[in-house]
Amino acid sequence: MAAAVTLAEQGARATVFESGPVPGGRARRVAAQGHELDNGQHILIGAYSELLRLMRLVGVGDEAFLRVPLELRYADGFSFRALWFPAPFGMLFGLLSTWKLPLSERWGAVRFMMFLQRNSFQIKPHLTVADLLKQHGQNGTIGHYLWRPLCVSALNTPVEMASAQVFVNVLRDSLAGDARASDLLLPRTDLSRLFPEPACEHVKAKGGEIRTSSPVKDLQAVRKDFDSVIVAVGPHHLKSLLPELASERVYQPIYTCYLQYPANVQLRFPILGFSSGIVQWAFDRGRLTGEPGRIACVISAQGDHQQMTHEELAANCHRELKAARPQLPDPEWTQVIAEKRATVACVPSTKEMPLRMQNIFLAGDYTYPGYPPTLEAAVRSGVRAAQLALEAR
Repeated sequence: MAAAVTLAEQGARATVFESGPVPGGRARRVAAQGHELDNGQHILIGAYSELLRLMRLVGVGDEAFLRVPLELRYADGFSFRALWFPAPFGMLFGLLSTWKLPLSERWGAVRFMMFLQRNSFQIKPHLTVADLLKQHGQNGTIGHYLWRPLCVSALNTPVEMASAQVFVNVLRDSLAGDARASDLLLPRTDLSRLFPEPACEHVKAKGGEIRTSSPVKDLQAVRKDFDSVIVAVGPHHLKSLLPELASERVYQPIYTCYLQYPANVQLRFPILGFSSGIVQWAFDRGRLTGEPGRIACVISAQGDHQQMTHEELAANCHRELKAARPQLPDPEWTQVIAEKRATVACVPSTKEMPLRMQNIFLAGDYTYPGYPPTLEAAVRSGVRAAQLALEAR
């Protein structure tokens, strides 16, 4: 949709072939148990400049999300908050004022950030995040509550596998970015309404066409009818569409467990972290999207939870929520959504993908080097593919 909007803005007629009934790809609305749910929870941050630009372009206002300064609150009482000061002081002062961290770790974290800044956020390309944290003494409480959760949330890859350079790029653009770059933008609407559906209306208003439930099975047949084709699919679909670009990849899952409680049930904060167990983050959908009593528990990257049945996973999420809120009643219903190939593993020294083959252009979060497989990477890749297609006309 980012590619289609970019083409439409330049006067090109874009036709979108969407395989599903709802636009959005791996960030979309789904129907389950008679309810509309997101297929996962996505957090935007203030550094997502391209996504925010396109959202405004297609008429999505700031009311579509709750904007708060970076604040990580955990069920066990730990919390961290970046302060609104010019970079990098907001992050540094936030670290120094986090009283539950040992003083030595606070200063160690400050030295770590200053080291990255002195080196222009460039490190050895083969390092994993685990290597980086060990080298700089960041594996204590600070690693447990800040660096490791940030890595898994942003890269959707365990720290032992995750690319340190990509993680550092995220720190550069968010924690060391401008005063609002690290803000959390928590969606107040479902993911399809957040951007893909308004983008569809924008493209149609510019003379384009959106064809839902229209998977492309023969790319060569499509090429005959259009000047250029942008292929924006998951990498596992390349085998049938562009076999010359297909390769074996390691994928990482994202599991989201929805638990519906009575309408008066709330979390202490719209997003609450868990430092042990399988749940990593819990989102209060009542406070965010007007779905009272609905809690979404998120588990990113691979782990023991993959061996559980959906019933076992839901029961486990409920137990962990109840440990933090002892008076919590049993849920009225639960729903687990498992995206088993949510993202490609974000590992060191990943080979860059070719972006063009004659009049075919490639887009997708996994094609954007140096950035994790996020909504921002997806949007940037779509804009880039559209620009390449326009230049080739």
